[in-house]
Amino acid sequence: MNTNESAQLEQLLTNYACALDVLDKYDHQLLEITHTTAHHLFVITYDAAMSAIDGLKARFGGSSLFGNEKDESFQSSLAAICQTFGGQDLYPSVEEKAAHLLYFVIKNHSFSDGNKRIAAFLFVWFLDKNSILYRQDGSKRIADNALVAFTLMIAESKPEEKEMMVKVIVNLINNHH
Repeated sequence: MNTNESAQLEQLLTNYACALDVLDKYDHQLLEITHTTAHHLFVITYDAAMSAIDGLKARFGGSSLFGNEKDESFQSSLAAICQTFGGQDLYPSVEEKAAHLLYFVIKNHSFSDGNKRIAAFLFVWFLDKNSILYRQDGSKRIADNALVAFTLMIAESKPEEKEMMVKVIVNLINNHH
């Protein structure tokens, strides 16, 4: 390699170091949840979520079945992210709550139509309401293509992969990235 090619390679590695680090830790089953946001400004409620879904339905619904609950599993998904054990949050950070919200809404398939769109929307809405969706400079913390990839990755994952899926998402949206 000549000097110019070497410099380009080094720049490329620098630009994608975080992503490559997450992939390396994933491969070696070493992903941990770190650099997360402890403060919670917004606790998602069923009524607030349904109101947000109604707004989503008006813009992206498409069918009369969009957002129609099939059972009470959506309420269960919301309750699950706020669970405590021994007085401690089971999912203590905003990022962990958001990643679990995305996972539960997709996997519980609570709605007749729109589960992935609803889950993705609630995920970013929850992060926004907790003031961490955008960086300090106003740029998106999660690009559109990343949101699609997260959503489809979870939809295609196996139930036994849940914890790893959550760790991947948290590592890609935490304060380190």
